[in-house]
Amino acid sequence: MKNHPTIRIEVVEGASIPDPKDTNFINAWTLAFCTALGALAFLCLVRPEPYRDILLFLPDGLLVTFEVTLLSLLCTLPIGLVTGLGRISRNRFFNLIASTYVEIIRGIPLLVQLFYIYYALGSLIKVPPIVSAVIAISFCYGAYMGEVFRAGILAVPRGQSEAARSLGFSRGQTMRLVILPQALRTILPPVGNECIAMLKDTSLVSIIAVADLLRRGREFASQTFDYFETYTVIALVYLIITLLLSKGVSIMEGRLNYYDHDRK
Repeated sequence: MKNHPTIRIEVVEGASIPDPKDTNFINAWTLAFCTALGALAFLCLVRPEPYRDILLFLPDGLLVTFEVTLLSLLCTLPIGLVTGLGRISRNRFFNLIASTYVEIIRGIPLLVQLFYIYYALGSLIKVPPIVSAVIAISFCYGAYMGEVFRAGILAVPRGQSEAARSLGFSRGQTMRLVILPQALRTILPPVGNECIAMLKDTSLVSIIAVADLLRRGREFASQTFDYFETYTVIALVYLIITLLLSKGVSIMEGRLNYYDHDRK
């Protein structure tokens, strides 16, 4: 029997995506979400000062966190797609460029990339803090997202592309109309996972003067010296957001699977 290579898409540091087939009311996601939300509500009711004051101090930073995440995501997806296509391209030059980009970016920590763009390049060209943050996160996660796209494309059976070519489709049409739509179901969970990890990593941008959720919390703690209370609230807020996003990805995956099953 011939052994075929197994295509595996790695899930890295993002939240665990709930299984869309899990219909149990009590599961790990429900327990984690209810615990985090209940703990935050309990602390605000029992000790309004400082917990409620901290919560009311954070919305501005939360908006900045979402802004950086959304802008980075809009830049990361095209970069990841182009990188993934480059990694499987038969064009040696395109493949070499994409592979070199992945090797270099994945070998440098995101924190170092933030420092380099904001401080090192900033000595030559003045780059605003949010722009620096978006550039660094986009290029960093573009490399990881490229590997997700590459694995998802390779997971589509080769017969699909052969059938499309036999119908007269060009290579570009085959990729755009046949391969990528089928790869979407495979890459959705890891893409969602990377997006959630990206949101968590936006906490690093506070070191370059971006007033995100963490920086706003640090400002409150430096004024009141309530470090334990402040970082407890920040941790719970991050946990609630990531759990909600992971549930959203799970719902999207379930609907996509239902749509594919309905078509069959």
